[in-house]
Amino acid sequence: MSEEPPVSPMLNQTRRHFFKNCGLGLGSMALSTLDGSKATSADLANSVSDPLAQRKVHFPAKAKSVIYLFMAGGPSQLELFEYKPQLQKLSGEPIPDSFTAGRRFAFMDTFSKEKPKLLGTRRKFARHGQSGAYVSELLPHFAKVVDDVAILKTVATDVFNHAPAKLFANTGSQQFGRPSMGSWVTYGIGSESRDLPGFVVLQSGPRGPRGGAVNWGSGFLPSAYQGVPLRAAGEPILNLTSPAGVSSAQQSRAVQAIGSLNRQRMEVTGDPEIAARISAYEMAFRMQSSAPELIDFSSESANTLALYGVEPGKPSFASQCLLARRMVERGVRFVQLYHTEWDHHGGPGQTLNKDLDLSCRDVDRPMAALITDLKARGLLDETLVVWGGEFGRTPMGESRENVGRNHHIDTSAMWMAGGGTRPGIVHGVTDEFGFAPVEDRVHIHDIQATILHLLGLEHTRLTYRFQGRDFRLTDVEGNVISKILA
Repeated sequence: MSEEPPVSPMLNQTRRHFFKNCGLGLGSMALSTLDGSKATSADLANSVSDPLAQRKVHFPAKAKSVIYLFMAGGPSQLELFEYKPQLQKLSGEPIPDSFTAGRRFAFMDTFSKEKPKLLGTRRKFARHGQSGAYVSELLPHFAKVVDDVAILKTVATDVFNHAPAKLFANTGSQQFGRPSMGSWVTYGIGSESRDLPGFVVLQSGPRGPRGGAVNWGSGFLPSAYQGVPLRAAGEPILNLTSPAGVSSAQQSRAVQAIGSLNRQRMEVTGDPEIAARISAYEMAFRMQSSAPELIDFSSESANTLALYGVEPGKPSFASQCLLARRMVERGVRFVQLYHTEWDHHGGPGQTLNKDLDLSCRDVDRPMAALITDLKARGLLDETLVVWGGEFGRTPMGESRENVGRNHHIDTSAMWMAGGGTRPGIVHGVTDEFGFAPVEDRVHIHDIQATILHLLGLEHTRLTYRFQGRDFRLTDVEGNVISKILA
């Protein structure tokens, strides 16, 4: 009988072992994602062993943390911050063709014989503070703090439908799979908090924002950097409580044992997702005590609760703003509050009178209180507060059951406070109808570049190599808005 040929050692390896040991293993791929062409194994170990460890910034930072108040739906700047006498005067007249020629709008036909008509506002405006900024009667509490904020009146974007526009505002791209701003920030500089996530998401209003979790996802960054949603009532995070019959000591031993096994595997593969898993286990264990303490407002004074308009036990934007202040006090790096509903087309639940009134009433007192409270506690200088939505609204009316306003990408209003911004200024000027910027146009990528700059990050240097190219939050655009810097 002839001898059987020798068995190749490769046949004794599983697919998992093969990919572990080959030159294109996960460790090599993880190493290749590090910023810079001379990354070493030590760099890799430092980057994955503690994903949320604090890191060096590119230059001295003005802000240590960010609270981003995101008004999902696109608030109407023409009802809130843009006083336009000419729009009032010509309300009901067709808008000149020079404004709309060749332009597309989400729900408005500019190519028919009947041209869209200008729509003035019913809201009264007045100047406030030493800055003399115009604020409408819908925001009486905010009007009292205008000297602490920088109002930007010429913010443009590229996308006119809600879900992709939110994605663009939050990730710098309308394509799925890109990291959100909070993920880029925690990837770039980590977090000061060891007992709470570095990036936390809060929601209020009748529903969540269109697009959902992709707005705070980590995309191709390790999952340790994704936003962690906290619920406004009940258990802050689902499945955080230990099962019945499992003591804290037992759970601690389990977490330590699982962490030890994961670390052994991470040393072999260098897979950053293993580090993310280790971090998640350990953070969840610590949050079993830190999260309940965080949402317990019993230590807050009655005056503070009244300042925000918090009703104990009742979920609201007010309680979320107070929660955000408590988070930055505890070292959380990036807090994002989504509030709906700001989509006022004129249909049911979308009117420019009753429904806009309700939306403004939800946020006016709390957002003014947040600025006042941070300032009183000495936290405003190091906390950047940002307010805005995914786009603005048209100066032309849109006829549904009632007359509302359409989506508008040419200009919207945002504001920033604290964190190295100049207080008491108004940046940018629009035309007589509030249709487009005529001075100091700002783009969403400029907003993103400025937020990173205030945190000590150069937006062109904060990159991550993925699929053969370097990605960044601002893509290939973005300029820091120097005129609003203190």
